Amino acid sequence: MRILFLACALLGLSACSSVNTNWDYNPQINFSQFHTFAWATADNDGSEYHLDGLMDARVRHAVDTQLAAKGLKQVNKADAELLVNYLTKVDTKVDVDTFTNYYGYNPYYPYYGPGWGWGTPWGGAQTQTQVREYNVGTLIVDLVDAHTKQLVWRGSISDIVKDKKTPEARTEFINQSVAKILANYPPKAEQ
Repeated sequence: MRILFLACALLGLSACSSVNTNWDYNPQINFSQFHTFAWATADNDGSEYHLDGLMDARVRHAVDTQLAAKGLKQVNKADAELLVNYLTKVDTKVDVDTFTNYYGYNPYYPYYGPGWGWGTPWGGAQTQTQVREYNVGTLIVDLVDAHTKQLVWRGSISDIVKDKKTPEARTEFINQSVAKILANYPPKAEQ
């Protein structure tokens, strides 16, 4: 189930709606103390086949690139000061639009005679309701203090799921999304 959610969420968090990016962190933490990171992974050699392997590799590469650009060095897990993990989820949303159409044929319009006009004297309006289901995908990046095992920073991005057709488009989208997520790491002081 996680594999399906991951594929759906990462295939397209972008669409015509605006992207929702969010951050949270522990304000007691001095983030300048962190200089190294590693991925918080299960104990295996990483050679296993995963259905979501291509998207997983894209997300990990994008996170690695962004953290390196912020001065963090990737090291093995035993030597890391920060552990990195990411999560995905897909929520189904329902959008209900109801509108009334007052424009239509009116054989008894009092001012202009019969023909097309606004409404009728007897309430000739038509009300229509449209129901649309859509998926909202969320990508979450967590940074955990490797020594205390406490979550110290979390960033997320959410948007309507829309399929990206090519591997290049998927890679570019993931790179842009991760850059937006990590834009507020280390946390900037509130003004």
